Amino acid sequence: MDYAAITYENVNNVATITLNRPELKNALNVQMRAEIVHAVRAAERDARVLILGGAGDAFCSGQDLGDSGNATNLDLERTLRDEYVPMLRAIAECKIPTISAVHGAAAGAGANLALCADVVIAAEEAYFIQAFTRIGLIPDAGGTYFLPRQMGAAKAMGAALFGDKITGRQAADWGMIFEAVPLVEFDRHVASRALHLAQGPTAAYARIKQALRGSFENTLDQQLAVEAKLQGECGKTRDFQEGVMAFLEKRPAQYEGR
Repeated sequence: MDYAAITYENVNNVATITLNRPELKNALNVQMRAEIVHAVRAAERDARVLILGGAGDAFCSGQDLGDSGNATNLDLERTLRDEYVPMLRAIAECKIPTISAVHGAAAGAGANLALCADVVIAAEEAYFIQAFTRIGLIPDAGGTYFLPRQMGAAKAMGAALFGDKITGRQAADWGMIFEAVPLVEFDRHVASRALHLAQGPTAAYARIKQALRGSFENTLDQQLAVEAKLQGECGKTRDFQEGVMAFLEKRPAQYEGR
């Protein structure tokens, strides 16, 4: 597929989706959302880790309010249901690890798009902002789901009500994201993290995602049963056999992702 609103590449089992509307701070429009879904599914088939980033000086400024030609007559419920939900589910349910690489502003739906990934790495100088109340809206694109789970109810409520900027460093300190690094180290660090996952036990990663994402809905006994089932599946993989042999032979494991 030829992409217009994003770019996509796959190098050494690391797939990279780059939101590519830098003149509009990578604002999300109909085409971009559809292209992200298509590219995520391609990465799931062809790669072992996925990076989601933004071109220019921003990650994503959120919904393109001029996309429909009439910002005051948007069918927001339909847009969220028919366009955002498939995009967010494609990322959240992706069978390979996903990394959001946030080097600049991540605002509104753009912030919550970033938070949808398994791991969020931000530049310390980047920022996240739940800008919705500035135009009379509530956080969407999964914001009311991700925020309280990742940073706690009190911080989530304040972020949603006040719409303050949260720097990459603050976001890491609050548990909202995985880590923040200086901007000068950002690209190298993200590449290193992605390569680590691309060379790891992919089947185990998929089951880690499944177990952790479902844990909030389970009792302890239910979660222990899930762990036992998924661990049994991991124990039948070639990667488990390789990991054990590498440990016994005191050498680095060479995982195939199977």
